[in-house]
Amino acid sequence: MKIYTKKGDQGHTGLIGGTRVSKGELRIEAYGTVDELNSYVGLIRSFDINTTAVNQLIEIQDRLFTIGSSLASDPEKSNMKIPDLLESDVVKLEEWMDAMDAELPELTSFVLPGGHPFVGHIHVCRCVCRRTERLVVTLDEHDFVAPLVISYLNRLSDYFFVLGRMIAMELGIQEQEWKPRY
Repeated sequence: MKIYTKKGDQGHTGLIGGTRVSKGELRIEAYGTVDELNSYVGLIRSFDINTTAVNQLIEIQDRLFTIGSSLASDPEKSNMKIPDLLESDVVKLEEWMDAMDAELPELTSFVLPGGHPFVGHIHVCRCVCRRTERLVVTLDEHDFVAPLVISYLNRLSDYFFVLGRMIAMELGIQEQEWKPRY
């Protein structure tokens, strides 16, 4: 099977369900940004990281494919069975964060992203997740989005923040507190 079809050469693509839309459509931008986020998750998974985090990130990548499938479907015309996002997926992110938080020092101020290339990549991932969430929220204002998608993305960006703190601690990196000028 060839990877290229030439069907998109005129700036249009097909949704699951057969509808052809502009590649500039908000729905395409939303699921394209989910794909970008998934690639960043793959990048942070490639660092020397503990097995628990690797397994969590693999599961997150699976859920991002689920979200991408949902967003790539024409909500009115698709009859194709696609995977579902479950409330338990959101709860699992919360449980993972709670477990990491139990090991972290209390957060008493904002912290500046970075301190180590690995931690910096996690913060970039968090920011791409927030951008994804904003796009999906905007899409939801105009068209159907499965209800749990926004909740999952919201919780996922929090997960990346906590993961960044955890990895910084594991690497012995001191968090840099933000000290605003007044």
